[in-house]
Amino acid sequence: MRAPAAQQPALVVDTPCPPPAWALLERELLRANAVACRQFFDRYFDERGYLQCVERWGADDGPDDAIECVDDWPLLHALGAPDEVLTLYKRAWEGHLRQYTQARTTEVPLARGGMYYREFPVMFDWVHNGEGLTPFNLQGLSDPSDAKFQQRVRRFAGFYIGEDATAPNYDSQHKIIRSLFNGSRGPLLRKATALDWAGDPIEIAGRFHPQHGERSYAEMLEHFKDYTDVVGDHPLNLLATSLALNAFMLSGEVKYRRWLLEYVDAWRQRAASNGDVIPSNVGLDGKIGSAAGGKWYGGAYGWGFTVFDPGSRKMVDRNTHRMALTGFGNALLLTGDQRYVDVWRRQTDAINAQARQIDGRTQYPTMYGDQGWYSFQPHPYAIGSLEIYYWSMDRADRVRIASPQSPAWPRTRPRWQRKPQNDWLAFLDGQKPDYPEAALRADLDAIRQQAARIAADQTTPDTRLADDPMNLNPASVTALVQLMLGGLYPGNQGSPLHCRLRYFDSQKRRAGMPEDVAALVTQLTADSVTVELVNVGPVEARTLLIQAGGYGEHQFTSATLANRTIPLAANAFSVRLAPGCGAKLVIHMRRYANAPTLLFPWEK
Repeated sequence: MRAPAAQQPALVVDTPCPPPAWALLERELLRANAVACRQFFDRYFDERGYLQCVERWGADDGPDDAIECVDDWPLLHALGAPDEVLTLYKRAWEGHLRQYTQARTTEVPLARGGMYYREFPVMFDWVHNGEGLTPFNLQGLSDPSDAKFQQRVRRFAGFYIGEDATAPNYDSQHKIIRSLFNGSRGPLLRKATALDWAGDPIEIAGRFHPQHGERSYAEMLEHFKDYTDVVGDHPLNLLATSLALNAFMLSGEVKYRRWLLEYVDAWRQRAASNGDVIPSNVGLDGKIGSAAGGKWYGGAYGWGFTVFDPGSRKMVDRNTHRMALTGFGNALLLTGDQRYVDVWRRQTDAINAQARQIDGRTQYPTMYGDQGWYSFQPHPYAIGSLEIYYWSMDRADRVRIASPQSPAWPRTRPRWQRKPQNDWLAFLDGQKPDYPEAALRADLDAIRQQAARIAADQTTPDTRLADDPMNLNPASVTALVQLMLGGLYPGNQGSPLHCRLRYFDSQKRRAGMPEDVAALVTQLTADSVTVELVNVGPVEARTLLIQAGGYGEHQFTSATLANRTIPLAANAFSVRLAPGCGAKLVIHMRRYANAPTLLFPWEK
């Protein structure tokens, strides 16, 4: 990969453009998000940044849920929301670190010395570690120079790349993370218990309403009674690669890149040797399935992990292999090598090849156990299909999205935050021209709905669990990420931002769209992006920096403005928008041409 080229001179846009509805809606959505976040913070956090709730450890409710209450706030700021949004997020982040370092369990042995140690979860699975690190992993989009952030990025990555002897999570010989439970105190190398997962005893009836539906502490234990086989590696641990990615993008030190690719390559090879399906258990000896009786599909959260859910009183499938996609996407971001995407393509084809005719209909499996493939559904396996297409821009990958599979577990975003991805893609294809306005209005209405739910919330700090306000978080950014950045919403598992364009305010020296400016990405191809830029303000000119990719990983080659093509050789350039003016730019680029970095464009 080549280094970023020098920044280009500014393009000047001086064609009058009456503010289109989508532009006014974008600016209003940024404003409304900020107002709602302030009101939410004032309701649920104190002046220290502590969440006003009963602190608990566990998979039902724990430290990750506390900081998930401000999910999307760093991303919202990086889009252009006021600085107060970043300030409030940082107060909540710092507060929750102190709060859960002080919080201790009485009966769960893992957290008797504090639920956090060295500002990181002591030892837990990456469903929850990833959720808890979601806002932190995106803080670098806006605030990479923060000294505490820099220290933490390095320390957290150090827990996994093998350089911290107090946290021996990684076995460099076998290229494994040694347990499903891992963290700042290292891996758990014994069977987990229901107590480890559920946390200390707690009264439920008449006081709390756990989001997983349990009606008693006994049901909480019952929920996790089969979650015992945690020794050995699991594809879920690929979420830890986001720590190394951040450390590399912050420092440029090759050790982080080397470890990330070593670990992802090990999983790529395991999938290839397992019929192109990513195994869900690798033993301490590095052999597939050796910690699960030789079963490649074994272990907690494995391909064969179907367990009883006391909340619904049903057997449910809880296979989390889908989260491994983040690791392969991280490797692609570093290298641009489509072989990392091929892993998921081949797995998709291998699973769909197991389709059967059941009751006269073609059915596709989602699980694998002692009986072979099972849990058949009427639609093809399509997990990761949107990401595959977005990363490749290959029309052959587009067809996989026709009937997207939407897994109901792990916990997804509230319904009001989930967007029909096909509608966005149809808009990019020149269809559904009303999608931008509809999506932005829907997100504005989502904020209204959340504000109404907050106003109706009758919980008090001593009857409130951490995930009660988490589900009331008003931040709504999906439409903004799609429409402004031409990007994928990162979700809530600690993934980086994958997008075509990012914007910076060079006058204020901060990330995000300058005041009054709106952007609409209307088309994406493998080597171009078409974007409309508008200055809705009638009085002041605005200048923005446009960057190629979320982390400067792409490279601009030219930009066409008003039938005039300007050669570029950079991953950032400036556009000056006169008052009340706008224009369409067609920007050509080479994707994944540069090493990703958290440096702002003027720092390169």
